[in-house]
Amino acid sequence: MLHVLAVDDERPALEELTYLLRKDPRIGQVTGAGNAAAALRDLSRMLVEGERLDAVFLDVRLPGLDGLDFTRLLTGFAAPPHVVFVTAHDDCAVTAYELGALDYLLKPVRPERLAESVRRVAEAAQRTGPRPADRPAPDPDDDELIPVELGGRTRLVSRRSVTHVEAQGDYVRLHTAEGGYLVRMPLSALTKRWEAAGFIRIHRSTLVACAHITEVRFDGGRAAVRIGDDLLQVSRRHTREVRDRLVRKFHHPDEDEAGKGRR
Repeated sequence: MLHVLAVDDERPALEELTYLLRKDPRIGQVTGAGNAAAALRDLSRMLVEGERLDAVFLDVRLPGLDGLDFTRLLTGFAAPPHVVFVTAHDDCAVTAYELGALDYLLKPVRPERLAESVRRVAEAAQRTGPRPADRPAPDPDDDELIPVELGGRTRLVSRRSVTHVEAQGDYVRLHTAEGGYLVRMPLSALTKRWEAAGFIRIHRSTLVACAHITEVRFDGGRAAVRIGDDLLQVSRRHTREVRDRLVRKFHHPDEDEAGKGRR
């Protein structure tokens, strides 16, 4: 069963598209978004939570980030979903296919033509292999890009540039040398996703990148780590794990490198 994302800024058009997609027996889940920024947020959440997204059905003309630019951004993801354009504009088909679009449908959409697009998505999904949950853990040496909104624009933040992450209600703030970025996702899901890439939980509301830690302090049973100019407190619950993972990093670097070579 396929999981697809439908994107259109015109509500009637979005409702019609999601209705037609849900009628197809090959599709198990349809998520709707009113613009590309919302679609990127949904895609980022699915990526972090390990959900599968097989395809995006979207319009070309969207406010802010248009469908073509959205498709260009998808190339920054390790396993981007397939793209099907559903639009009233026939002047972007060549560009769409150059960007790797799987299909290009003109509005009003005929059910039989949409069914053909779903067939192409299903075949492509079979070729790309198992769903993310069944795949091996991501290679920690591979980077990951997170879409964030900044001043009405969408940019991609590299995971490698993130020094630490703080939970703020329903959001997390990604801290980098350039500044902080709010992203709507649970810290618990991000912790699970980034653990293999060297991130460690030091507090119920804080996740840090071990590579960016420059100092570890232990004082009276309490611990703290320094990242740049910030000294972040480690909760008692996480102190033992932090000690086990970081003491060798700072006091026995040769052993750590040798261990990497044996793994």
